[in-house]
Amino acid sequence: MLQGRVAAVCVGKVWELDSSGRSIASAFVKRPVEGRVPVHRRGVEGDEHVYEGHGGEDGAVLVYSRDHYPFWRDEGVDIPEAGAFAENLTVDGLTEAEVHIGDTFEVGSCVMQVSEPRSPCYKIAARYGRKDISIVVQDTGFTGYLLRVLQEGRTGAGDEMRLVERDTSHGCTVAEAGRVLNVDRNDLDAARRLIEIDALSAGIKRTLAARIARREKLGPDLDRLYLSGKVET
Repeated sequence: MLQGRVAAVCVGKVWELDSSGRSIASAFVKRPVEGRVPVHRRGVEGDEHVYEGHGGEDGAVLVYSRDHYPFWRDEGVDIPEAGAFAENLTVDGLTEAEVHIGDTFEVGSCVMQVSEPRSPCYKIAARYGRKDISIVVQDTGFTGYLLRVLQEGRTGAGDEMRLVERDTSHGCTVAEAGRVLNVDRNDLDAARRLIEIDALSAGIKRTLAARIARREKLGPDLDRLYLSGKVET
């Protein structure tokens, strides 16, 4: 039975981060909170978001495995003991290579379902002052993943995160979904398979569908346009 353990529940307030000399509003810096914390359909109580694209019911809770922390410390990144990558749940175990899209977990009195891999953004670089770190996160697959809340409840440090249901119609791990979404953007066959997974978030399905449509329409010309910066894939 696949299971891990919650090491910390973390929330963040909107503050200013420095990004190459420019101040940006972000709730990336998250810190552990004490006790058992309410978790609602749209996220952990007390956690803030700046943009509409963050959070929401399809991506209410961000999980990151503490198993990856030694890698980042070996890379010279000065990370805290929990919440290092803006995750709400810092967990022991349950890495991207083990967890599947659609996996449903009991976490304290909550029930949550894996909806998508996390797509790293520039705020990781802003947080740690290292320009390449978002690319390293992407290429290693140590991205973390997002959950939708199927049953509201409470959770806290020490709770088990236990798999209670897995969709056996596919074998797509979070790591594989992240590869297709963030790294191997030309793998359209894999993108088509990924879209067919019921539990995959609506936003990621739209992103992949648009990518496939652009590729099918533009074909080889898309590579030239992408390199020129005129389109994004």
